[in-house]
Amino acid sequence: MSASEITPYSPPKDIVIIGAGIIGCTSAYYLSRHPLLSSPTTPIKITILEAGDIAGGASGKAGGLVAKWAYPKELVDASFAEHVKLAKEHGGAERWGWRMVACGEWRGRVGGSGKKGKTPKGAGEHGVLPEDLDWVESEATEAYEPMAEDGETAQVHPYLFTASMLALAQEKGVKLVEGRATSIQYTPSEDTKDRYVSGVKYVDTNGVDGFLPVDTIILSAGPWTPTLLPQAPISGHRAHSITIRPSHPVSAYALFTSFTYPIGTRTRTATPEIYARPNNEVYACAPGDDEPLPKGTKDVLVDEKVCDQLVKDVGVMSKRLRDGEVTARQACYLPNVNSGPRGCPIVGRVEGVGGLVVAAGHTCWGICNAPGTAKAISELVMDGEITCANLSRLAPRNFF
Repeated sequence: MSASEITPYSPPKDIVIIGAGIIGCTSAYYLSRHPLLSSPTTPIKITILEAGDIAGGASGKAGGLVAKWAYPKELVDASFAEHVKLAKEHGGAERWGWRMVACGEWRGRVGGSGKKGKTPKGAGEHGVLPEDLDWVESEATEAYEPMAEDGETAQVHPYLFTASMLALAQEKGVKLVEGRATSIQYTPSEDTKDRYVSGVKYVDTNGVDGFLPVDTIILSAGPWTPTLLPQAPISGHRAHSITIRPSHPVSAYALFTSFTYPIGTRTRTATPEIYARPNNEVYACAPGDDEPLPKGTKDVLVDEKVCDQLVKDVGVMSKRLRDGEVTARQACYLPNVNSGPRGCPIVGRVEGVGGLVVAAGHTCWGICNAPGTAKAISELVMDGEITCANLSRLAPRNFF
């Protein structure tokens, strides 16, 4: 077939994004700023369909770490630079708490005789802690090791970042529909075994059935993706977290901790991740559990005992946190992909189904990798191919 006989790619006219989490909202943002949308000859309608609150799941309750050392590398390489660009263009420091942070592993023993570990670059008077790490108990410190070089770790406030991406997309005409998607409708091809998406059935907040006609669906429902695409090997595990307003401002560190402390005749080992945020807030999360996935983000149950234990744990290793005010106790479900390339989300077109694109399963790195995912999705949907990164390893055919 000659080049002149090749049918050019036709951009979509009706796009529905299922899920108003970080992946869905950043996808809407990048789609809304594609050059095709500025052309009056190619009218394109973009709608986000969301069953719960905006960023009601992990997108609003995650830690918000953005790291060059995250995974998978192909998404990280595409995403970090986009984070920097977005923050510069839209005032991310003020709008969603964008800033660079130091990141390290802290090990300690509370109630014992702490011993000095390997002294890192920039260590302070205690021989282990960097001079500006001012909110851990120095006498309990056994070791501190930096996890990355300067400029390789940043953060955002996940809810504010997600909500900002949605608001910026809405400024360009993206519509938000509140309702729970119940099924995807398909139309068979007349000349092949393929089929094509034709609509989404949903139930709105008043319990009324609705229907959205489509020619393209971006399925970004996190751990709930299999409810609409059963073959997607995605599950969720519950993670609890708290936020604290410390008694005094704390320095900008993200810590991966492991420490022990006595409880009566026993010794407890705790491993919370703790991230200092701007505006005098600290986020801490506990290891996940296997509580079954509920119907939606509004149905997630919070185990107060887990939050109580997390409050005790972080208070043991930091007086500023112990004396601070707990401002949130919460839980969410992080999506995991159970087959295919390890640690990789599913990003790309579903083979044999025209117009169906999946962008889900981003594990704990959804906030980090959202801009790269969204930029790739916008290229795939509008231009017919991804050019910002080689994401062939993440294509749905490698997972189901």
